[in-house]
Amino acid sequence: MTAVLGLAGTALVLTAPPSRAWQPTATRVGGAPGRLFNSGLLMLFVALVGVGVAIGGMNVWAVAMAERHDTDLLAGVLPAAFSTGSFLGGLLYGHRTWPGTPTRQLLTGTVGFALGWLPLLTLPTPAPATAAAFVPGAFLTLIVARAFTITDTLAPPARTTEAYAWLILSIGVGQAAGAALAGRLADHPHALAALPAGGAALALAVLLLARPGRSPARPGRHRRWGG
Repeated sequence: MTAVLGLAGTALVLTAPPSRAWQPTATRVGGAPGRLFNSGLLMLFVALVGVGVAIGGMNVWAVAMAERHDTDLLAGVLPAAFSTGSFLGGLLYGHRTWPGTPTRQLLTGTVGFALGWLPLLTLPTPAPATAAAFVPGAFLTLIVARAFTITDTLAPPARTTEAYAWLILSIGVGQAAGAALAGRLADHPHALAALPAGGAALALAVLLLARPGRSPARPGRHRRWGG
């Protein structure tokens, strides 16, 4: 089922008007591709590691909840609630144009993502835990969408695809680290429940510490990280 849905989603994206209308950026043959990493991109990718830690920790927390309450279904229901929140949040976010710069929207989404994990600290029972997992998920698509647009702005035109790969890798590394750390905290319910919030807090702290800066210019595009 995952493979079928993945293929269907890929086909939908590839046949959508924006994909069919897209043209690659023209670059000079033999020209320098430009320096990929700058302070803005590095800070963004580190912040996304924190987002990944929260997601990885949540997955292990769900298994621990299932064991604690002797309800195997929770191991799937809690991540599903998180994913449902992400799906519905993405639909809402994409339905209209929101005020603020991409950076401000990213910060707003990260604040909501961090606050959404706080109810887990109360060690809720299954029903409230399921509702709680929905809330941070609602902000995930906003974070990822704005991370991609900011990456597109800050990366050199000839290295955008490479920058996207680093973006995805940052989240994946965070997920792996979060899952590994959560495994070690599995016997400590309060610490395990705090891990997703800790990862989200790391992401928010890094974004707040980021300073406006310039990356190599691309005609007609914002060059600022911040604001």
